[in-house]
Amino acid sequence: MDSSNIYVRERGNLRRVSDIILAQPKTPPSSSCRRTNPFVLRKEHFIFTYNEEGSLRYTTKSLFDITLLFVTDNIQHVDSLVGFPEQIGDRLFVAAEENRVFLNPDISQKALKLFSDAYGDLVLGSLCLRNRFPLLHERITEIKAFHSLKSLDLFGCRLGDDHELFHHLTSTSLANSLTRLFIGGNHLSDVGLQRLTAPVRVMQKGLDSLELLDVSCNPLSEMALRYLTCLPKLVKLDASGTNMKLGTGLKTTVWNLLGLIHSEKPLNTFDHSGCKTEGWAEQVVNQWETSGCQTPKPKKMEESRASALRFFGRQKFVREVLNAAPLVSEDGKQTNMEKLHFYKPTGNNHLCGKMDPSTTKCLQARNPTCNVAKTKQESSKCDASHQSPPTKTKRSSSLVLTAEDTELLNSY
Repeated sequence: MDSSNIYVRERGNLRRVSDIILAQPKTPPSSSCRRTNPFVLRKEHFIFTYNEEGSLRYTTKSLFDITLLFVTDNIQHVDSLVGFPEQIGDRLFVAAEENRVFLNPDISQKALKLFSDAYGDLVLGSLCLRNRFPLLHERITEIKAFHSLKSLDLFGCRLGDDHELFHHLTSTSLANSLTRLFIGGNHLSDVGLQRLTAPVRVMQKGLDSLELLDVSCNPLSEMALRYLTCLPKLVKLDASGTNMKLGTGLKTTVWNLLGLIHSEKPLNTFDHSGCKTEGWAEQVVNQWETSGCQTPKPKKMEESRASALRFFGRQKFVREVLNAAPLVSEDGKQTNMEKLHFYKPTGNNHLCGKMDPSTTKCLQARNPTCNVAKTKQESSKCDASHQSPPTKTKRSSSLVLTAEDTELLNSY
């Protein structure tokens, strides 16, 4: 078979593709073999075993496995995997992982996008980068390829107020699939939260499915809560460790703006026990972190200067990341920290009489007819009429663009 001619059958028609350069088989430097035919049998096409007598035996791999190896070697030439069964995609992803395709910076982003476009959250549905800021900053290009995440934990990644990842969260298909977002411990101020939600508030789309938000351990004030009114499905919020102080005023503000009430007991959804990396690419993320921690060994004395420059250049990059924002508080401090967990009440499980006095007083302030001392029938009516969040008309008034929003809009 002539290696310069490649034929592809597409929709019943056979056509020749001549502008694709296939990957050549890797030969040892000492070998005199000059064969360039990519279809020639290679050592990877055989399985070597030993029999009972200790003799070496080999068997050929199946045609399917050889085909997988060929596709992974030329993954950069694949246009799309849409329509291929999930079982084929899973086997192909494993073969690409074994071939260390996702560690190659030249083709890793394209390969990950190829799988994400075809299989969505099967590739990666949940990504936990909690306190793994070096990994985020070194592999941010590849991480952006995961556009079907449902849960993303960026706690302690020191993003600041103007990180490029914020624009990615609200301007891609990820904005429609994300349901859980943890951005605590990132030195995020009111300006940063305003900048994060500006595209959502202005364009009225994006983050439509977000149900859980963690903004703890950030220097946020109560004024920042108005920027969260654009999240229609938000049901749980963690504002612990911020500049907000628990009191009747804060409870009233959160209820009027977001329709959430304070939880006397800490919510289990914010204890990080259920957040982890899940999907086909779970081991790929671990490989990125492992390869980033490994330092190259010195080869020759004459290369010591170049190696030193590379080493200290990386050390400088790591120092800049480490000093970008203060460290997140210790676990002991977080344990003693006042928990500001808010949630949206559902059904008749949160009657006025079962709430703490300050929350009940907050609800009664909105309507004096809600009296806890009344009968159960009147109490249930109070719950049905006043436990529901404020109407959309009430929220729509808070979407009026300010001068700062207009300036942000012009910057996009």
